[in-house]
Amino acid sequence: MIKIMKYGEEPNGKIFARSVPTADVSGIVADIIENVKANGDKALKEYTEKFDGARLDGFLVSEQEIGEAVNAVEPKFLEILKRASENITKFHSRQVRNSFIINDENGIVIGQKIIPVDRAGLYVPGGTAAYPSTVLMDAIPAKIAGCKEVVMVTPPNSEGKVNPAILAAAYVAGVDKIFKVGGAQAIAALAYGTESIPKVDKIVGPGNAFVAEAKKQVFGAVSIDMIAGPSEILVVADSKSNAKYVAADLLSQAEHDKMASAVLVTDSYELAVEVQSEIEKQLPLLSREEIARASIDVNGKIIVADSLSVVIDIANEIAPEHLELCVDNPFDYLDSIRHAGSIFMGRSCPEALGDYFAGPNHTLPTSGTAKFSSPLSVDDFIKKTQYTYYTAEALDRVAEDVAFFAEKEGLTAHARSAVIRSEDK
Repeated sequence: MIKIMKYGEEPNGKIFARSVPTADVSGIVADIIENVKANGDKALKEYTEKFDGARLDGFLVSEQEIGEAVNAVEPKFLEILKRASENITKFHSRQVRNSFIINDENGIVIGQKIIPVDRAGLYVPGGTAAYPSTVLMDAIPAKIAGCKEVVMVTPPNSEGKVNPAILAAAYVAGVDKIFKVGGAQAIAALAYGTESIPKVDKIVGPGNAFVAEAKKQVFGAVSIDMIAGPSEILVVADSKSNAKYVAADLLSQAEHDKMASAVLVTDSYELAVEVQSEIEKQLPLLSREEIARASIDVNGKIIVADSLSVVIDIANEIAPEHLELCVDNPFDYLDSIRHAGSIFMGRSCPEALGDYFAGPNHTLPTSGTAKFSSPLSVDDFIKKTQYTYYTAEALDRVAEDVAFFAEKEGLTAHARSAVIRSEDK
């Protein structure tokens, strides 16, 4: 049963302590990465047979397989994918940055170029956690950014097939190449390349502990989006909130993972008790009851505070991945929320809207990292290059200043390079 606690009476004085897996998989992952680096496709085939039970001759998903998947999914689902894609495209198109140039001084031009990474790699989980929504959320910003190639990896089933819903989403999102490989070995393949799978410049997408550890280890050889932890939701709700709706929203994240966290922060003890009871009523109705119950029992919390302003302070301290503002006039509180991955405004905005359809990205910072990081966006698939141009006359005007500055740092070669051209005149 979810626990109710009064703010200020928490164990050890902590508002909320996340419970995260402690198993160290770094050694296993390091061995997998080194094997893939050394043996390429041969290692991938061995791991795919070992972990996925599939014996593959090749990894590339064919156009025929994609076509079959598109025809296999329900027409209604394909239409929803397209509508969701339109919403995601509309939102992320507003994130596009422009290059700039400044030439308001005689003989001086400075500027910045926005350049997409050449090749983006998307990791999409398979098996029991097959999320076509992740395909849309990761691929569409990369395409909008202008990446030359978007490559996706996802594990096959024991028959060597990829979930048709995932392939249909990749088709709608415009993914260029899809490979049947998962786990840490897929991350290694994207980071270093194999005979079949091209090396990418950026890897994005969620995964299990092995995938997260692999992303951590290959960072530097390639860029990554983030190290994602278990999913989180924090609901801010007042006494007017419907306990049935709040409970349903909390359970929507609890069913993701036994380590997921669902937290309600409220100024109403009566609501807290009603939500606690309602969760128990709704749990048996869920297809993933066992997972959701484990999440609620381990990481579920209801925190009761004296006022809504204190509730907001608690939300900022926890810095959740998903934050629901179940209050009247939610825009009155928007500026007060400083730390959250994504905010869902009002009583008619369940977090599931963001997972699938609304448009803002659902790849979000977890584990309190919303205090210093951001949702996945077009920015994740670009880099910035700056440039400087001075005429000879413009350099003459500042050469002595540059040299003086350089000498203050003891760098006489720097100083010399600034003035040597003037000395030759």
